[in-house]
Amino acid sequence: MSQVALELKNINTTVNIGTPEEKRILKDLNLTLEKGDFVTLLGTNGAGKSTLLNVINGSLNTTSGQVVLNNHDLTKLSEVKRAKYIAQVFQDPKMGTAPRMTVAENLLLATKRGQKRGLRLRGLKKHLAKFKEETAQLPNGLSDRLNTFAGSLSGGQRQTLSFLMATIQKPELLLLDEHTAALDPNTSHQLLELTNEVVEKENLTCIMITHQMKDALKYGNRTVILNDGKVVLDAKGAEREKLTEEDVLKYFANSAKKLLVLDR
Repeated sequence: MSQVALELKNINTTVNIGTPEEKRILKDLNLTLEKGDFVTLLGTNGAGKSTLLNVINGSLNTTSGQVVLNNHDLTKLSEVKRAKYIAQVFQDPKMGTAPRMTVAENLLLATKRGQKRGLRLRGLKKHLAKFKEETAQLPNGLSDRLNTFAGSLSGGQRQTLSFLMATIQKPELLLLDEHTAALDPNTSHQLLELTNEVVEKENLTCIMITHQMKDALKYGNRTVILNDGKVVLDAKGAEREKLTEEDVLKYFANSAKKLLVLDR
């Protein structure tokens, strides 16, 4: 029997309220994810993809609506408090790690996500063997760089570290905001394969923004397309299996036509 993980109920988000730049981005958006759903999220620029993730992680408040995760209403919780339940990897490799801390120190920090902090010995040495084992299974040679400062890593190594940090303590929800977009094709492919493997193995509930249609149809079990702040397609099962890149392009073509009409 399926179990509901994430519920987005009638989400509306307006930014720059009361200014000439006021804009309504998300419009009565509803979306429900079941536990273990791996959603690939597509949409044109300005469709509301990153805004949606920011509303979920708490870095942007909703104007109205509810964000419910595993029956807990997170709507009024701060971004810091939501971090106990939600992990995110961003597009910029620099955003997910502390550059002046070593790889091992970053991983140790990640193991304490959502916990109360206090003044105590960090106990890094007793974790090194475990970190060595976990990084040895990853691409980019991170296992040989546990004592290297994160700021000295390549973009691919740093993003792989960010992904491991996000998943080392199994989150209730994993958000991936174009986390491979800044990487070269080969490194991007390696990280996507790693992402798919970890999400499936750990049965994580995940939303991944991508601009690559082939990746949106290859990975995950659902594909959602946003247009003008609303869900215009939510494909899964047999419907998703039949989807082609040409089918997806039609939604982008329709979006472009609407934008042209608005510009006149």
